[in-house]
Amino acid sequence: MSTSVYPHSYYAASINDTRIRHSLQGDHTADICVVGAGFTGLSTALHLAERGFKVIVLEASRIGYGASGRNGGQIVHSYSRDMDFIERMYGKEVGNKMGAMAFEGAQVIRRIVSNYDIQCDLKPGGIFAACNNKQFDELQSKKALWESYGHTELSLLDKHQVPDYIGSQRYTGALLDHSSGHLHPLNLVLGEANAVESLGGVIFENSAVTRIEEGAQPTVHTANGSVRCNFVMVAGNAYLTGLLPEQEQKSMPCGTQVICTEPLSESQQKELLPHDNCVEDCNYLLDYYRLTGDGRLIYGGGVTYGAREPDKIESLIVPNMLKTFPQLKGTKVDYAWTGNFLLTLMRLPQFGRINGNIFYAQGYSGHGVTSTHLAGKIIGEAISGQAERFDVFTGLPQYPFPGGRTMRIPYTAMGAWYYTLRDKLGI
Repeated sequence: MSTSVYPHSYYAASINDTRIRHSLQGDHTADICVVGAGFTGLSTALHLAERGFKVIVLEASRIGYGASGRNGGQIVHSYSRDMDFIERMYGKEVGNKMGAMAFEGAQVIRRIVSNYDIQCDLKPGGIFAACNNKQFDELQSKKALWESYGHTELSLLDKHQVPDYIGSQRYTGALLDHSSGHLHPLNLVLGEANAVESLGGVIFENSAVTRIEEGAQPTVHTANGSVRCNFVMVAGNAYLTGLLPEQEQKSMPCGTQVICTEPLSESQQKELLPHDNCVEDCNYLLDYYRLTGDGRLIYGGGVTYGAREPDKIESLIVPNMLKTFPQLKGTKVDYAWTGNFLLTLMRLPQFGRINGNIFYAQGYSGHGVTSTHLAGKIIGEAISGQAERFDVFTGLPQYPFPGGRTMRIPYTAMGAWYYTLRDKLGI
């Protein structure tokens, strides 16, 4: 049995479940075969297992090996594009329907954590921090927009209130979302895997899918076995290559970098984040950070387009951390890692189905923790015969990147440079 390992991250070093599942051997049958054991795949598997479906999950590497087990661990509401953009581009009706689902992902996470007693250091409260007056004006607009969709657990913090929540002089204001929060994402996804198995689902690791044979009962093939089923759900996201080439043309893997410090003293923790909230700033290429359950600071940011691995993650992230928290100069970094998320041209998730029984969801564009859990619930509804909410997402246009695979990286990098310049100039 193969024993592929997780990247050297804080999350991998502090997992609750070290078991390795067997790889797929021989031919099997199921109601649904899920490709990918990350948040999207396991949320889908769990919601369907709760409905009584026989579920088999195939993971190319380890549970949560991709973005689900490497991200910043922040519960951030809505989508990478907010409802005002959606309304402007696709109309008020679509905006209303998307808005009705925009804050549901966090509720799904909390239900799963509570129902299955998942130990993942779940803590409440998240902050959007403005680096200039223009961004603070936009946060005021965000508060009004979200409240118009019924999300009222929000507080604006002016420049003088921010130090009560963040021990930094960088920010001109902030928006505190009381219903947001943060968690240990790898322990969450492993807990979800255990939940799926407790309901009779079967998960195979180290079982890369080589092809999907379409038909009335599609068959999913690996090197050493197959699963014949009624439905397939493809949930590989940024780590999926070759299975759905048409969908791959409509998205681009991007890398983000994360560091984790040595444990901080209680006084340091209180100085940096007095209320133990997570934070992300409002820049286009944003920084994000939070405290872990054992008092370390996780700090992430930056983007490498095309999922390139940076030579030295610390050299990219530590200067940003010290710009925010100069008092951490000399603090040791114990872990540094990178992970890929999937960007779409419109920065909205792409849901769809092929031949009626092969489903896919991808491209959360940096808002994956909550949107993936919403996706699993909605796809579970669709496979169970209630596709109204799923169809709202499938109705969104899915555009390929201009220039195809060759030009999508430089075009997007140029756009990122432009927006970074705007962030620096405050325009």
